Amino acid sequence: MQNQPTKNNTEEELVARLRSQDTSAVSVLYDMYSPTLFGVVLQIVKEEETAEDVLQEAFVKIWSSFQSYDSSKGRLFTWMINICRNLAIDKIRSKQYRVSQKTNEMPASLRATYGSDGFKPEHIGLREVTEKLNPDQKQIIDLMYFEGLTQSEIAEEFNIPLGTVKTRARSAIKTLGKLFRERE
Repeated sequence: MQNQPTKNNTEEELVARLRSQDTSAVSVLYDMYSPTLFGVVLQIVKEEETAEDVLQEAFVKIWSSFQSYDSSKGRLFTWMINICRNLAIDKIRSKQYRVSQKTNEMPASLRATYGSDGFKPEHIGLREVTEKLNPDQKQIIDLMYFEGLTQSEIAEEFNIPLGTVKTRARSAIKTLGKLFRERE
């Protein structure tokens, strides 16, 4: 029998069951609200698989922090939407998510070439050569080429003007070119 909202499953009764740690109430809660919450999360993260992960994380958080829900401050649904929304925003702001998005945007043929078994900067001595850059230049090159950040992301994350990041990157690339020519 599927848990459907009935006259006996009012929001107040559901809240009381959840407060008393009634695990069967989580199934009712999920059946009642998951489709709508999934839609909210999906609008933010744009990928179904990621939205499913965030929704699962949200229900775990809802269950584990239910004692903090205060019905005098708003409806249960509103409280749950805020949890889902905040987790979805945290997900898309995470470095892991941003890097995975960049990898997903790269064509499969390039991922295969530059994946874990493909291109390795140490094969051409790139890490060794970058050690010869001044610290500001080295930081920019490390972040751009080894961490996968864009110049805009570097500027924002380290509170450096974008023009400064671009200048350091250009200067570092010129210096790297000279260093590689000297090695030949």
